[in-house]
Amino acid sequence: MTRERLYLFDTTLRDGQQMNGVDFTLADKLRLIELSGRLGLDYVEAGYPGANPTDTALFAEARESPARLTAFGMTRRPGRSAANDPGLNATLDAKADAVCLVAKASAYQVRVALQAEEGENLAAIRDSVTAAKAAGREVLVDCEHFFDGFKEKPDYALACAQAAYEAGARWVVLCDTNGGTLPHEIEAIITEVAQSVPGEHLGIHAHDDTGQAVANSLAAVRAGARQIQGTLNGLGERCGNANLCTLIPTLLLKPDFADRFETGVPTARLEELTHLSRTLDEMLNRAPDPHAPYVGASAFATKAGIHASAIMKDPATYEHVPPERVGNRRRVMVSDQAGRSNVLAELDRLGIPVKKDDPRLSRLLDEVKTREAGGYAYEAADASFALLARRILGGVPDYFTVERFSVSVERRYNVRGEMVTVAEAIVKVRIGEEVMISAAEGNGPVNALDLALRKDLGKYQPLIAGLKLTDYRVRILDGGTEAVTRVLLESADETGERWTTVGVSPNIIDASFQALSDSIVWKLVKSGAAA
Repeated sequence: MTRERLYLFDTTLRDGQQMNGVDFTLADKLRLIELSGRLGLDYVEAGYPGANPTDTALFAEARESPARLTAFGMTRRPGRSAANDPGLNATLDAKADAVCLVAKASAYQVRVALQAEEGENLAAIRDSVTAAKAAGREVLVDCEHFFDGFKEKPDYALACAQAAYEAGARWVVLCDTNGGTLPHEIEAIITEVAQSVPGEHLGIHAHDDTGQAVANSLAAVRAGARQIQGTLNGLGERCGNANLCTLIPTLLLKPDFADRFETGVPTARLEELTHLSRTLDEMLNRAPDPHAPYVGASAFATKAGIHASAIMKDPATYEHVPPERVGNRRRVMVSDQAGRSNVLAELDRLGIPVKKDDPRLSRLLDEVKTREAGGYAYEAADASFALLARRILGGVPDYFTVERFSVSVERRYNVRGEMVTVAEAIVKVRIGEEVMISAAEGNGPVNALDLALRKDLGKYQPLIAGLKLTDYRVRILDGGTEAVTRVLLESADETGERWTTVGVSPNIIDASFQALSDSIVWKLVKSGAAA
């Protein structure tokens, strides 16, 4: 049976950039255009020409991309002609394959936000689409506030969608701009709209303010829409947009959709999805969401011992899809709730050979439970667990010994008369018969200690050159200024691989040092370094 085609529209670089703390450079945008096109997305909305120097520069010259490069803009302003509207013309002059014009589709928004007559707004939609078609562009119209507008005054919202379609828009995209519409409402409204605008010309643009942007997008497809707009990792204004990293594998792996529809994303490309998701977070200097569906580090993680035992027999017992299909991996976590099955599964993943009846397994499990009772958290620190296991079972070389370290923090005026805080760390390291003493300044005591520790490790220095810290988390475990502190450190190397280490101590610097030391040792173990 021939499957219907669904088209995927990536607005990460435009709508996604409206999220707090998200900002893309021109180099970032060019890289993401390439990655999205490689994945197989049909459209990449790369920005708003004329709105800022980055987007203007991006659209100043033609660019090659497997996806259709799309420029965002607005329909002409009330009281202006299409030819005399600078904003519209900046969009039409962009070197892009398609243009996406946002238009009000709510009588309330036309009255309050545009302060225009309903008829003038309809004329602006028709005129703008006509001008874009005359400029040789494929045209999409984002019908902003469509669902709220439909619930208020359905005839007018529908008239806006029809005006765009009848003027020649390839796609009429219905937007849940405030993100408050529910899936059953989406399905009912699009079913009604599809009687006037064919489904093969309808799109959905959902925001996640009720946590249902993905569900709303899927409901729209069931009702007849054949384009889905969304963002990678669900970036977007307020609570974000429909998450393409959730939608794409659902469309390709769940039979209700995979049997009926095809997209431009080859199934084999799904294996790149997790890497793409984490590349985006790295680009934005954000910690990846461990609980994100499909691509999160915890998406296929199991903690309970009985679950781990079942997964070892057949992973399908607690996994809805194989993690490898989306480029992720299975994690059987080791914690104070773990049983022998968890430990065996994690050791197998780490490539540490051990027999099921090895008495050292009981010792390892007891050690994990004892340490977790004291504040350690190995379920969140895979590298520290791997080192603990190797030390008990054998296999961690004695690379270096830190004989002492000191850290000082000084608050003083600099030469410009500004009050600054400076931290300095000194570390004495022994490697065999060789002793190195390194000092470094940092913007804080942990940063200074990290820089000093990694400044000179003798023969191991080339192996840790690409090591960097990507996240630092501190938790006070039992209150007060004398409380025990847990530090979790996430590190990454030049290959992009990430791992987490843990340290626990009443002294935050000591806890940080434990995690720092484990991170370096794990990097050396991974590199196959010899003592």
